[in-house]
Amino acid sequence: MRIAYFDCFSGAAGDMIVAALSDAGVPEAVLREAADGLGVTGFGLRFERVKRKGLAAARFVVELETGAPQPHRHLHHVEKILDAAALNAGVRDRAKTVFRRLAEAEAKVHGTTIEKVHFHEVGAIDAILDVALASFCLDYLKVDRVVCSPIPTGRGSIVCDHGVMPVPAPATAELLRGVPLSDVNVESELTTPTGAALLTTLASTFGPAPAMRLDAIGVGAGGRDLPNRANVMRVLVGEADGVAADEVVVLEANLDDASPQVLAYAAERLLEAGGLDVYSVPIQMKKGRSGVMLCVLCEPGRAAACEETLFRETPTLGVRRTTMQRRVLPRRFETVRTRFGPIRMKVAEGPGGTQASPEYEDCREAAIRTGTPLREVILAAVKAWSPGGSGE
Repeated sequence: MRIAYFDCFSGAAGDMIVAALSDAGVPEAVLREAADGLGVTGFGLRFERVKRKGLAAARFVVELETGAPQPHRHLHHVEKILDAAALNAGVRDRAKTVFRRLAEAEAKVHGTTIEKVHFHEVGAIDAILDVALASFCLDYLKVDRVVCSPIPTGRGSIVCDHGVMPVPAPATAELLRGVPLSDVNVESELTTPTGAALLTTLASTFGPAPAMRLDAIGVGAGGRDLPNRANVMRVLVGEADGVAADEVVVLEANLDDASPQVLAYAAERLLEAGGLDVYSVPIQMKKGRSGVMLCVLCEPGRAAACEETLFRETPTLGVRRTTMQRRVLPRRFETVRTRFGPIRMKVAEGPGGTQASPEYEDCREAAIRTGTPLREVILAAVKAWSPGGSGE
């Protein structure tokens, strides 16, 4: 299993995350090509080497062209850009999930809905590039799991489109619910909403670096020099051998008054909120009523968001929470070529040998695009992955 560990020594911002991942092994030319694939204009990219308190680091800067329009966008505008981008399905879905979490946080702090929330700074093209390219970098580096250190937020106040706001900014604080914070005595905004949305969406756990064989180190610099510390974040990329262990939260709600339509919609929203898996179990409730136990498996950092979704999208009056240890097989993605286009295969190594399964979203997209039954696309992908096989 390939792991990326984000060491948020001086906080996190979208440009720092992209810079650190680039420094860990994503070439500049590859990132420029990915940025061009977004299909948006009015910007340029600058990659440079800088020093922060004597520490060498990569710097990633999105430079907006003078006079180029920078409209404030709603969520559907951002999703439209991502849907049209030349990104694979996994990268696109990851980026859209980040922006949906941003929208949910902004909607909550401003008392509106995600459809009506008006992105300001986080809807600008630099934020879209930060999120899309960070998602792209993780895919390029073949990262299977993201772990993050406790996150410092800084203190004081900042000036934004809404006026003077406390640090952490309200949306940042909302995104960091349930996440361990670290105390850094700096009068500045150390973690931005974009940085918080990326890390809380991508990371499975927060804490110390996990056991792994370290292969690459990336150091990304922020734009400012801080008075008493290096304004950098690091990403450590390596391989975890054998069966990995981690911690998950299981949320359960018993329901006897929810329609199948409500349950199906709730399951979709729970996955968008960060659920690793959502499933239902038929149960017999009090007074002989048939019911359903709706269960959500999620990372600890997503538990608060998933609980809120359960309360908002179902008629439940209570949610049970259990923290559990689990062991998971190392896994990676391999791309195979079929006559329907490239399909990613999720490959796992275990005591029983190697097993692989086609990524559903890739197969679904190929089936719709070509008008082919889904089962044929799946069979072609499996045949292409098999030794000596071909998806033709």
